[in-house]
Amino acid sequence: MIHKDKNFLIILSAPSGGGKSTILNEVLRVAPEIDYSVSFTTRAPRGDEKDGVHYNFVSDEEFLSRREAGDFLETAQVFGRWYGTSISFIRSRLEAKRHVIMDIDVQGAAQIGATDIPYVKIFIIPPSMEVLRARLVKRATDSAEEIAKRLAIARDELKYIPDYSYLVVNDQLETAVQDVLAIVRAEENRVSRYREPIQGFLNQE
Repeated sequence: MIHKDKNFLIILSAPSGGGKSTILNEVLRVAPEIDYSVSFTTRAPRGDEKDGVHYNFVSDEEFLSRREAGDFLETAQVFGRWYGTSISFIRSRLEAKRHVIMDIDVQGAAQIGATDIPYVKIFIIPPSMEVLRARLVKRATDSAEEIAKRLAIARDELKYIPDYSYLVVNDQLETAVQDVLAIVRAEENRVSRYREPIQGFLNQE
C-alpha cells in the first residue's frame, strides 16, 4: 500500500492590498478540505471583522504572555501591532488530515521555515505598483500618509520573493484562485510526501 503524508500548511503572503485575503476566502469557499488558521492580533477590528472569525483580537499583554509560553508558530510586528499563529491549532488540523491555509507577512513566513511544520509558501503580487496603489485607495481605510507607508513597505517585501516556492500574479481573481489550487494539488503529489513509494507500490497485490 502506498502511503502519503499529504497535509501541509499553505502560506500566502502579499503586500498590503495585494489581495491575499480575497484569494484565501475564495480558496476556502471552493476547497472544503482546507481549514483557515485564525491569527491572533493586537490591532483593533476593521469594518465588520468579527473576533474568532477574521482574527483573534487580544491585548498586548495577552499576546506577549502567549508568546512567552511558546504558543505561537510565528509572530510579527506590523505597523506597531502584533500578529501571531497558534502552533497547537496548526498541528491539530494537520493531524486530522486537513490542509491549513493562512495569510501572513514575510516576517512571519520566514519564521515558519525554521520549524518542522510541512508547508508551501506562495507570494501574491498585483500586476503593478500602480494597481496596488489604486487598490489601497479604493479600500478607503487608510490616510494618504498611511498608503504611502504601505507602498514603501511593499517595495521592501518584494525582495523576499526568492524565498517563496511560487509566485501568483493577482490580476484576475478567478485565475489567481485557480493558480493557488493548482499549486496545492501539485504539492500533494510531490514524491517527497510519499513514504517509501516504490516499496509501497511493489507490496501491492
